[in-house]
Amino acid sequence: MEAIGLFETRGLTPAVVSLDTMVKAANARLVDMKIVGSGLVCVIIEGNVSAVKSAIEAGKELYEGNGALISYNVIPRPHSDLARMF
Repeated sequence: MEAIGLFETRGLTPAVVSLDTMVKAANARLVDMKIVGSGLVCVIIEGNVSAVKSAIEAGKELYEGNGALISYNVIPRPHSDLARMF
């Protein structure tokens, strides 16, 4: 795994729509989608570093400023112990 992208939204619908946008924007793959609680959903994607960064940016542009986007992060070259968590 070259990079992991984390994208957290408020609600399942924004999570699914952002996932669709992210995988269409770059060569990234869904690893998991976790329901965190209190309406928060975290989408986890993987791919090469530039693809994951591009995918997260595409998702960010979609929901930034309207309250649905909670947080996002790209972890390049994650440690193997971290990768096993997902």
